[in-house]
Amino acid sequence: MRNFEDWLNTFTDTIVTFDYYTDFDKVYKNVDDIKIQLNMLNVLIGSKNIEEDFRNLITMYPEVLKIIPILIAKRLGPGKDKTVPVLNYDKRFDFDFDFNNNDYTIEDYILFMKKTGLFTLFKDHMISNVYDYVTGVEVGLDSNGRKNRTGHLMENLVQSHLENYHLTMKNNDISKKEIEDKIFFKEMTQTHIENIFDVNLDKITNNGNTTKRFDFVVYSNNILYLIETNFYSSSGSKLNEVARSYKLIAKEAKEIPNIKFIWITDGIGWKSAKNNLEETFEEMDTIYNINDLNSKKLKNLLL
Repeated sequence: MRNFEDWLNTFTDTIVTFDYYTDFDKVYKNVDDIKIQLNMLNVLIGSKNIEEDFRNLITMYPEVLKIIPILIAKRLGPGKDKTVPVLNYDKRFDFDFDFNNNDYTIEDYILFMKKTGLFTLFKDHMISNVYDYVTGVEVGLDSNGRKNRTGHLMENLVQSHLENYHLTMKNNDISKKEIEDKIFFKEMTQTHIENIFDVNLDKITNNGNTTKRFDFVVYSNNILYLIETNFYSSSGSKLNEVARSYKLIAKEAKEIPNIKFIWITDGIGWKSAKNNLEETFEEMDTIYNINDLNSKKLKNLLL
């Protein structure tokens, strides 16, 4: 029998690698994509008549408008906000920085530049190069992605273990005829699993009313292992919900022949949210942490 407190005490505080803190390749690409427009804005630095210089710049090169939001660390685009909303006294603006949009005049954008402090940034020579300035802005924005990177790091760690077990990674779109023993899949949806392995997962997806995607799926010795992974370096109410959710999935998976649910989690965030985790630990005999992976406990189960 495993002891929960002993198990929890083996949790680690970090799995971050050198490239966790800033994805500089992404930063450089984002800045390089707009370098021409950024360099055009350099003419405003130290301007003695910045409103007129800005008016002339936008009139001649209206495409410069589209990069204004990044100057205030606001990213617009597909899947993101389309406009920058601003309430100025009793008037609302929804600034669209597409230079093909004619809803606002250059004077409106001059108001935006003035009120946001961007004109001061330029005319008072607070920066010496817009390209360098935006590079710094992009570094700051990239820090918002660290939470997602932690999840990817955990997935990469688990994948490295699966590969060390000599399991073969397969494409999610393989046919039933291609199924063989000792294989694994990454980010596999319920639909793919059901179609390839002729199983019904309705019991763990609210009778098919929710769509589930598992981080990994392993097929070994005629058993299908459905695996979820995560890492929490800080506490929060979400952790309790995650623990309850996976406890339910584990219970429901037991009702499906030749299906096992595995949860691999870690992180000191759990130490301040451990009550629900302990309940799940008592319910699941297939919950693991990184220490369990290193001690081959998962390998012994899968092989």
